Amino acid sequence: MAKTHIVEIKAIELLADNVRKYRIKANISQTVLADLVGVTYSQIARIELAEINTSVSMIYLIAKALEIEPSKLLE
Repeated sequence: MAKTHIVEIKAIELLADNVRKYRIKANISQTVLADLVGVTYSQIARIELAEINTSVSMIYLIAKALEIEPSKLLE
């Protein structure tokens, strides 16, 4: 049986909007957030633009850097 790859675009867009919202609320740039998380600026930009389906680990690291609960990024 072939393995399927499921992508839920609404979830990706929700995450993008919330990362941007909480980053702005924290008054930090994408570059600063990237430094706090330990990734490149372009990775944060692609997440905020809903261009990539990121990992649970990345969601956790972003939330930790923004000092919020990870669930806030998916509400």
